Amino acid sequence: MKLDEKKQITKDLHEKLSKSKVVIVTDYKGLDVAMINDLRKKLREFEIEFMVVKNSLLIRASQETDAILIQDYFKGPSAVALSYDDPVSPAKVLTKFAEDNDRLEIKAGVMDGKVLDAAAIKALSFLPSREVLLGQLLSVMNAVPTAFVRAMNDLPKRLLNVLVAVKDQKEAA
Repeated sequence: MKLDEKKQITKDLHEKLSKSKVVIVTDYKGLDVAMINDLRKKLREFEIEFMVVKNSLLIRASQETDAILIQDYFKGPSAVALSYDDPVSPAKVLTKFAEDNDRLEIKAGVMDGKVLDAAAIKALSFLPSREVLLGQLLSVMNAVPTAFVRAMNDLPKRLLNVLVAVKDQKEAA
């Protein structure tokens, strides 16, 4: 590879690392081409990029990005998964694929300036998707006004019961 090509690849990768919300580094040793293509297909469904990159280029591209925090994991055969929107989806897909294919090893990741080890990425994979979380938030936000309206509707009924009880008490006296 020529120097100009390496510089262009490094520049493009630096832009992608800067834009991504989560970067997950994996060891793909032992996966054949069909398995990697299958993994890429699954990741592409969630708009996640999965790239096999030389470690030296990855180290240069990670400068001045959050990915520099996981620079120590850029050893051996490395592939990176980049997600620009949803940080949970790559963790879900990679964890599921690693469970089915023991040859894929999740090394580490970085999200919002915090390093994630393999256990943290697995824990992240158990979170619901962004759409489900937004739906849950909306239902919680909707429940408060609904309960308030029900309580306000119940007040006149309770007041009427109290007045009827007072009336019955005075009639009995």
